[in-house]
Amino acid sequence: MMKKNSQLNIAPFDASDYLDNEETIAEYLSVALNNPDPDAFLDAVRDVAKAQGISTVAQNAGLGRESLYKALKPGAKPRFETIRRLLTALDVKIEIVAS
Repeated sequence: MMKKNSQLNIAPFDASDYLDNEETIAEYLSVALNNPDPDAFLDAVRDVAKAQGISTVAQNAGLGRESLYKALKPGAKPRFETIRRLLTALDVKIEIVAS
């Protein structure tokens, strides 16, 4: 029988702890964008925003902190303009390429 993480004193995994350079962030967001689960990309953007500082990202995107949290919560359906502003604030962009 497996013990729960809390019983093992293991900290939960937090991807934002490892998003510390441009290449890692770009790869993380790219993989998430290609995931068929629409929440995967929002989760990834939230992780990157957390790594860079929620308040800073929200301010750079022209959003309030609460608006940022609301836009990135599971099941949210943010407008494309909101995502575009967030990606600009995170200093990343989406490129379309032929497959």
